[in-house]
Amino acid sequence: MGAAVSFCRMWELRRKTIRALGGKRVLILSASAGTGHVRAAMALDKAFRQEPGVGEVVTVDALKFTNKLFRDFYSKLYVQLVVKAPSVVSWVYKITDEPWKTDRMRLMLDRLNTRPLVNFISEFDPDITVCTHFLPAELISYLIDNGQLHAKLSIVVTDFACHAMWLCRVFHHYFVASEEAKVHLTRLGLPEDRITVSGVPIDPVFRPVNEREKVLQELGMDPELPLLLVSGGALGVSPVEAILEELSFLGTPAQVVVICGRNEVLAQRIRLNLQLHPHPLPVHVIGYTDQMHRWMAAATLLIGKPGGLTASEAMAMGLPMVIVSPIPGQEERNSDYLLERGIAIKCNELTTLAFKVEQLLRHPEQLAQMRKQALAWSRPDAGQVIVQTLLSEEEEPVLVPRRQIRAAGKSK
Repeated sequence: MGAAVSFCRMWELRRKTIRALGGKRVLILSASAGTGHVRAAMALDKAFRQEPGVGEVVTVDALKFTNKLFRDFYSKLYVQLVVKAPSVVSWVYKITDEPWKTDRMRLMLDRLNTRPLVNFISEFDPDITVCTHFLPAELISYLIDNGQLHAKLSIVVTDFACHAMWLCRVFHHYFVASEEAKVHLTRLGLPEDRITVSGVPIDPVFRPVNEREKVLQELGMDPELPLLLVSGGALGVSPVEAILEELSFLGTPAQVVVICGRNEVLAQRIRLNLQLHPHPLPVHVIGYTDQMHRWMAAATLLIGKPGGLTASEAMAMGLPMVIVSPIPGQEERNSDYLLERGIAIKCNELTTLAFKVEQLLRHPEQLAQMRKQALAWSRPDAGQVIVQTLLSEEEEPVLVPRRQIRAAGKSK
């Protein structure tokens, strides 16, 4: 109790001496393990820059401050495991999802490799820090706990469930994507009033469009045909080739657009294969694009993996999903969230993909209901909610007592 009191007094002293001139200095940190964390950070960057009470905004990828070995471990190894050994990803996800039991060991490893990042944070001396990945969140929590940094720490969880890796003993505010995630964190000992169900922050361009036929024409597509948008994700790791092959068995007229992301090798391979073996449906192959919101506006269905950002963007557009090959762990939990709310269907076997898609296309009333549910559960203003909450509240930091941590561990 004494430690918590002295900690809060230290914060109160800091708050009284906050800069008298200029707006808040905001530091947004992500990590390029996948692309969702970075996209969420960029959405928050836009939202902060629109607020008059904000001075300087800096958004950085925390992994750029680490050595190459550590950076490859966090990013490249993860992608390779997703593609070649998803069972390993599932195993790691499960064994590390033990609240309050893996933080010390992980923090020790992180601190050995992130000293340049710690120096950068200290030199920038932010008033507000926002983390869309657990790596920088844990480091900042450690710095605040040890009196090396006096800033507000907010943590933005970018999936619909909250894994134990996101837990920090010292923080100011959590922003989560679902009520279920809030309940989970509360049961683990975090104060309820410091957890906001904001949704996942997305770019404001993701909004419903009423003139779908016009968008189709502008994109050079046939406005008379349903459009199946096959997403390989920004890294192009979805089984898009297998999806295309199965869609050749579709008995209903449709057109297909394949988004390969930054995987140009995949895009070239698909184009070559289509030249050698023409597809029965019109197929358009696209690499990386900054027009995903327009393709979503034109699409009838989105087929792919349910990443937290992709799912949130699709929901904001009112676009139903066909879930294929979710990454074990977080995307499986995202799948549960979408399925429970009638926003998506899941294809457990690719051999049934054409059948399931055809059933939806032949039942427009079901598609309409899915679109309605997607919009009903969407939170397109998540970024604004997060920013306005952080700028309007002068909260003292939370120091989760160790007795609560021990109690949560026993209940697990």
